Amino acid sequence: MATAAPPAGAPAIRFDAVSKIFAGGTAAVQDFSLTAPAGRITVLVGLSGCGKTTLLRMVNRLVTPTSGRILIGDRDISGVDPVALRRSIGYAMQNSGLLPHRRVIDNIATVPMLLGRSRRRAREDAYELLVRVGLDESLAMRYPGRLSGGQAQRVGVARALAADPDVLLMDEPFGAVDPIVRAELQADLVRLQADISKTILFVTHDIGEAFALGDQIVLLATGARIAQAGPAREFIAHPASEYVSDFIGLGDGASSLSISEINGARIVMDANGRPVGRLDGQDGIPGGRP
Repeated sequence: MATAAPPAGAPAIRFDAVSKIFAGGTAAVQDFSLTAPAGRITVLVGLSGCGKTTLLRMVNRLVTPTSGRILIGDRDISGVDPVALRRSIGYAMQNSGLLPHRRVIDNIATVPMLLGRSRRRAREDAYELLVRVGLDESLAMRYPGRLSGGQAQRVGVARALAADPDVLLMDEPFGAVDPIVRAELQADLVRLQADISKTILFVTHDIGEAFALGDQIVLLATGARIAQAGPAREFIAHPASEYVSDFIGLGDGASSLSISEINGARIVMDANGRPVGRLDGQDGIPGGRP
């Protein structure tokens, strides 16, 4: 019998020999094993079609694995009711996915109300979340069509956090906004995560975004094969293969990095004099994440 939901607390997410073969024999994911640490940001990065979004959607059972197990904490999610599971996990996606016929405040309050919270309490909490994600309360009564791209994405993050989930799935949530707004949203997420310490699984095709956000970065090749996993500094200092070097933009300069100081900032340069990241502090790493 299906149980209600994963246990409370910020749990790890564990993929145990997971595979997914779609109709027609396409193997999107092959024998994938990984642990996303509790309370940290794990970024899945790779080219289109490498299986990263399939992995993400298997966590909330929008996609069912062909084989293997996924555990949240110590619980196999195959034994959890799919609807209860999805309501217990925050989900933010590209283009925000807001309901166009509902005002901002009601978009945010939707899942808490489905979980039994009163409309009044859900709306009060939604106002607080608006401020927490960097928006003014005056936007609460607008419809999504009257928001800028950056505002809509912030509302999408607020909605994903509205039920106070321990796990947050983010599928290229900042991919549809311009570079300046994207950088602001990334900084907001890092700041927010410092306060809330959720277990976040984040999908992107942008290695710069992965470096900016990830406590653990997982670079995937075709079939969700792990080309390299670890913190950003390991990718820069010790790329595991030519594929990794090429993906992160080092090319033949992977073993010839140097550090230059420019206007007080310590910049990592490749053999061709191109900047590939920034060092923050004596023991910092490119991209600004430890």
